[in-house]
Amino acid sequence: MFIWYLIIGLVAGWIASKIVRGRGSGLLVNLVVGLVGGILGGWLISLIGWVPVNSFGSLLTSIIGAIVLLWFVSLATRNIPPKKAP
Repeated sequence: MFIWYLIIGLVAGWIASKIVRGRGSGLLVNLVVGLVGGILGGWLISLIGWVPVNSFGSLLTSIIGAIVLLWFVSLATRNIPPKKAP
C-alpha cells in the first residue's frame, strides 16, 4: 500500500507542476510535492465535508493539495531575486 501512495504522490505532483508551472519539476520534487499536497489536500477537502473513497478520489485530492502548495510557494518566492552565477 505504501508503494501505491508513492505512485499517487508522484503522479499528483507531476500533474500539479504541469498545471502551475507548465513543466515537470523532476522525479524527487514531484514526489515530495505530491505527498505533501496529498496531506494538504486531504485537510482542505475535509473542511468542506468531502471524503475521497477510492484511488481516483485520492489522486484528485492530492492534485488539489499540490496545486495549492505550488501556488503558495510561488507567492512566497515571487519577490526573491535569482542567485547570481559566480
